[in-house]
This record gives sequence, C-alpha cells and structure tokens, in this order.
Amino acid sequence: MKVLAVHPGASWSTADVFDGLTYGLRQIGVQVETYRLDTRIEASANALHALWRKKRKDVPDLPKPNIADIQYHAGVGALEMALRLQVDVVLIVSAMFLHPDILVMMKRAGLKTTVLFTESPYDHAEELKIAAMVDGCWTNERACLSDFRAVNRHSGYLPHAWHPLKHAADTVDPEEVPAHDVVFVGSFFPERVAWFNAIDWTGIDLGIYGTWKGLGLKKQVRDLCRAGQVDNVFASALYRKAKIGLNLYRTRGSRRLPLTHADGRRLVPESLSPRAYELAACGSFHLSEPRAEVAEVFGADVPTFNSPQEAAALIRLWLADEPRRAAVAASLPARVAEASWVTRAKTVASDLQQLLQQRAAA
Repeated sequence: MKVLAVHPGASWSTADVFDGLTYGLRQIGVQVETYRLDTRIEASANALHALWRKKRKDVPDLPKPNIADIQYHAGVGALEMALRLQVDVVLIVSAMFLHPDILVMMKRAGLKTTVLFTESPYDHAEELKIAAMVDGCWTNERACLSDFRAVNRHSGYLPHAWHPLKHAADTVDPEEVPAHDVVFVGSFFPERVAWFNAIDWTGIDLGIYGTWKGLGLKKQVRDLCRAGQVDNVFASALYRKAKIGLNLYRTRGSRRLPLTHADGRRLVPESLSPRAYELAACGSFHLSEPRAEVAEVFGADVPTFNSPQEAAALIRLWLADEPRRAAVAASLPARVAEASWVTRAKTVASDLQQLLQQRAAA
C-alpha cells in the first residue's frame, strides 16, 4: 500500500503526530510519501505577498492575499503529487490548514481521502465539516466518536501515542537540561494561567516551557517561565530529569466556546492527551487533571486533582517521598507499552486496507 501523508502545516504538537504516524507506518512496511505543508505555507506566503507588492504598483486596489489564498496555494500541490505518484490513499493529519477545495478536487479525481483529526474535542465543529467530505477519518477523542459516525460511517477512534525514537525511560540526557522539581511543557490557555497563579510555588523549582510570555502570569510564576517552544527530544529530557511532571487539560474549545456535541449537549472529554503518553513512556512520575482514561490506563499510578489547591498538596506530598515516587515512575512505561505510534499505525493501516477493499468491491 502506498500512502501520501499530508503534513498538518503547524510546526509543533500536530507535527509530532505526523512524525509519529509516518514513522509507525514505515516500520510496519507501508510505503509513505510525504507532502510538507508546513514549509509550503511559509513559501506560499512569501511568494504571494511578494507578487502582490509588485503588482499593486500598477493596480493600487489589488486585494492583498489572505489566509485562504495562502492555504490553497500551499496545499494544491498535494493533489498533483497524489496523482503523479499514483498513491492508493491520501492520509491528512489534522487538516486545519489544508484548504477544503483541495479535498473536493481529490474526490473528483477519484482519490481515496482520509483524515486523522488531532484537535478533538476543541475544534469539534470544524472537524465534523471536514469529516463529511472524506472517505474515512479518525478522532483522538472517544467521546466525539458518535458525532463523527453520524456524518461519516467510516470513522474510528485513534488514541494519541508516544514515539519510540523520542520517548524512552532509559535515555541518557544532556547535563545542560535542567532538573526541576516540577515541570510543565505546553501552550497558553487562560485556564492554565489561572491554575498556575492560584498556587504558592515558594520553595519549589518550577519549570514552565512553551509560549507564556506576557500572558497574565503573576510575577512569582512568570519569573520561572522559559519562553519559547521546545521540541519533543528536549521535552522528553525535561520529563525524565524532573521529580514531578504536570498534565493539564483544556476546558474550552476554540474561541473559548464550551465543549459540546453536534446536537448541543455538553461534551465531557475522556481521552488522554499526547503529554500523558509521553510522560509515561519516559518513566516520569506525574500528576494529572482527571479524565476517564487516566484511571483506565494508569490506575492509581497517576494521582489526579480537581483544583490547584489539591494539586499543591499533592506536589508537596510527593516531593517529600522520593522512594515511593521512584517506584511509581518505574511502573509507568509498562502501562503504555502497547501505545506507541507503531501500534497505532497498525490500526490505521488495517482501516485503510478495509476502505480500499470496499472500493475495489464496489
């Protein structure tokens, strides 16, 4: 089976999913060609704006290229590549930055199209629109699956995963990577700012990594931030060297909207985040906000909290108990041993094969 894997366009968390899935598919023998939407978006933006600046000298009211123009210009080459390489199926990761007209044209050209959605349940409504346009899809949030199947019967649940080359407990980490008491790697959301501000971090070496600068953190916390994105290799080293990792979840969707099903009912997320799998695979003791899969996958090995006050008490309790903390940390990799991207790729390959067989039968 030959697959064209279309990059999500973003450079961080969704790109990690793309890297993991393509790695896993190649490990199980799938021929994978890639379309790098991230670099193409940058190139398209530069090219279209340069052309616009040149042409508006003669046409002063020439409209400036917008986001849709850039996304179309960057993504339309995926159609050409899929046809030129004669792939069996196009597999798009996320699809957030792929112009939907390209999906329409792929279907017109007779290409089999699928999407792995990575932003459920936060971009649920937008993902459902795309799901209705493709031959098959997967969501990373099992609580959303019924909504996806209502618009596309070939919908499945694909949990997040860890990358065998990036997340391991026995890796020797560089000395320059800091060893914090508590570490968190993630992006800014208002609920996370409020959460960190609610805790007194006196006496605790807290390391926060990600895009946090100037986002309302109190001075005590702001002084502990390391601004800027970090890659998976560095994040994994931080996890392994920290005494405690933190796993915080978002509570609202895009544009700060409540999380809801397609029919307006309240949606309660159940699935683990990528961070949960990565922390465990690295053998990092961690605390987490509760979700159904936290208890199902980890049992009592990942203590949970419902408030900053509960978290603060747990942090100080576990910092003071190094032997027990180390014993729990050592048990975590086994909990997610079958949750690597190689395992997930087997599910994807099996689902793709079924789609292709159904097409052949039809």
